[in-house]
Amino acid sequence: MPVKVLMVCLGNICRSPLAEGIMASLVHPEEVFVDSAGTAGYHVGNPPDPRSIAVARENQIDISHQRCREFQAADFEEFDYIFAMDLENLANIHALAPTQAHRKKARLLLEAGGMGTREVPDPYYGGASGFTHVYSLIEQACSRILSEILRTP
Repeated sequence: MPVKVLMVCLGNICRSPLAEGIMASLVHPEEVFVDSAGTAGYHVGNPPDPRSIAVARENQIDISHQRCREFQAADFEEFDYIFAMDLENLANIHALAPTQAHRKKARLLLEAGGMGTREVPDPYYGGASGFTHVYSLIEQACSRILSEILRTP
C-alpha cells in the first residue's frame, strides 16, 4: 500500500497543484500516492492556474489534468502526510482535525522539508517570476521530504 501525501493551499490552483505535480514526478506511483486540495472551495472542479501549468510544463511536469477540490475532514483518514503551504491554511486544516493525532499529520511544507518555518508565498497576484520562485521552493522541500521523512529514493 502506498504512502499517501496531500498538498494543501487556499484555492488549490497555484501552489498545491504544483506541489502535487512535483512530488508525483519524484516518486513511483505504487510507492507514494500524491493529491492536492484547497481549504476554500473557490475553484472546485477547475484546472490549475495557467501560470502553474506553464511553470510545471517548463520543468517537464504535466499538471493540466488536475482538478481543484476542497480539503475535507475525511482527508485525515485517507492521507499519511498533509503538507500546508502557509500558516493560515495549516490553521484551517487543524481546525477540521477530529483528534490531536490527526492534527499531527499536518505540517508546513517548507518546515517538513527542513527549510525552516517559512511559508510558500502565494504567487496568484504576481507575475510569472513568482510562480518560478514557488516552483523552486516546493521542489527543494519535496526532495528533502522524500529523502528525510518518507525514506523513498
